[in-house]
Amino acid sequence: MGFIGSNFINFAVNLDQKFKIINIDKLTYAGNPENLKNIENKRSNNYKFYRADICDFKTINKIVTKEKVDYIINFAAETHVDRSIDNPSICCDTNIFGTQSLLNVTRKTNVQKYIQVSTDEVYGSLNFEGSPFTETSHLSPNNPYSASKASADLLVRAYFKTFDLPVNITRCSNNYGPYQFPEKLIPLIIHNALNDIPIPIYGQGINIRDWIYVADHCEGIFKVLISGKIGEIYNIGGDSELRNIDLVKNVLKSLNKPETLITFVKDRPGHDLRYAINYNKITKDLGWKPKTKLDDGLNWTIKWYLENQEWLKNVISKNYLKYYEKQYKNR
Repeated sequence: MGFIGSNFINFAVNLDQKFKIINIDKLTYAGNPENLKNIENKRSNNYKFYRADICDFKTINKIVTKEKVDYIINFAAETHVDRSIDNPSICCDTNIFGTQSLLNVTRKTNVQKYIQVSTDEVYGSLNFEGSPFTETSHLSPNNPYSASKASADLLVRAYFKTFDLPVNITRCSNNYGPYQFPEKLIPLIIHNALNDIPIPIYGQGINIRDWIYVADHCEGIFKVLISGKIGEIYNIGGDSELRNIDLVKNVLKSLNKPETLITFVKDRPGHDLRYAINYNKITKDLGWKPKTKLDDGLNWTIKWYLENQEWLKNVISKNYLKYYEKQYKNR
């Protein structure tokens, strides 16, 4: 019940085509049942939740067999770079061994396709003038999180080549939108600004990220699920590059908050300078391209957090952010 997975489930249950959604989640710190409360309350026949760890092959295999699952989409991941730097083994357990577990389940059951949801971070860092990454770019991860995701991608490729497993890999830009856990930059800015708390920015804030609205990403994943050619990798980009410092200033302006809240802190180890991906392949082959301009998406996202401050309050009240407050102070 994490950020992208929750948004995808909300997207999928509203499609004209009727899919039965089997949601499996361990419910770690970022897994929030409130993200899917509306679906749970409806007690829909096309949605079922199991609490389980993807690393537990026997349990996952039992669920997939019982529910006669046709497709597996792996959204499960430890996704935050800071946490991976503090404890790399967490990322290895979930992102690598969890992926291997799901691949083994796919082999042992009648699953028709496995989708690995990956990240542009596996490609490493670009300089300011470098051309965006394509699906054939070398994998050059620079932190434990991205290394674990790259390792998982290579496992998926190996299972395709060795066992002829029906797989696709998607690699996306930085996501933003509703239900994002407030350790991530945009909801962190919103939370801190609303409470007049300093907003920590690594280094000089010149690092560039390409942003994609989560609904656009979900549509891209669905396109790959239904029409993607087996064995292929598809980049899903937002075509919205922006420096971190400029992003923060834009959000502060929308909230009518002062830029004096910006606080520069010691840079993150191995901090990638720029991410940007070329998504021409998915546009040409599957007819997908991002619909949401960054300004519009940010406005919708800010509006959602303003209208759902109780959700944000509930997340913050669990003291999940104490970890990050400590981390920023130490850098």
